[in-house]
Amino acid sequence: MEAFTTLTGIAAPMPKANVDTDQIIPARFLKSISRTGFGKNLFANFRYREDGSENPDFVLNQEPYRKAEILIAFENFGCGSSREHAPWALLDFGIRCVIAPDFADIFHNNSFKNGVLPVKLPREVCAQLMEDAKMGGNARITVDLERQVVVRPTGEEIPFQIDPLRRHLLLNGLDDIGQTMQHAGAIDGFEAKQKAAQPWLYG
Repeated sequence: MEAFTTLTGIAAPMPKANVDTDQIIPARFLKSISRTGFGKNLFANFRYREDGSENPDFVLNQEPYRKAEILIAFENFGCGSSREHAPWALLDFGIRCVIAPDFADIFHNNSFKNGVLPVKLPREVCAQLMEDAKMGGNARITVDLERQVVVRPTGEEIPFQIDPLRRHLLLNGLDDIGQTMQHAGAIDGFEAKQKAAQPWLYG
């Protein structure tokens, strides 16, 4: 998993609440367990018309937001069915951070495990950041995980809170497997001792 330290990028404003996982990545595209290839179908029901053409009114089909790395939304982002494909689709599109007042629990957990940083900020702050984002490509927003601040284009720093363990894992690019592999030496040592004492287990 790629480490998340400091991200400065274009932010796409999505002034919607209750954006569910089927809106993030519709069920008809869940035909693979590979983590790649879902970005083209991110928000497909919003991005494309029935004939497959792009909907020019949707933010991610507009410049400069086609290259957005940050998404700003309102309450209860990621609600609905449990779907790890949702953070996969965001990440594959290029979005590494979602800022919202709050998140559905399962989506929140899945995001951390896949290298997407969910940042909780009050609704009024999210609304301010959306206005910043509407200024276009020059109005870049910085998310500094090390210092736990979001920096507006004006230079104003907005602090956010994050679980210390999750912060450590993201800063070091450690998913569940990577976290376990930090103890590879101890695991190998245990297996060697067990194999010597109980060789029949390794038949």
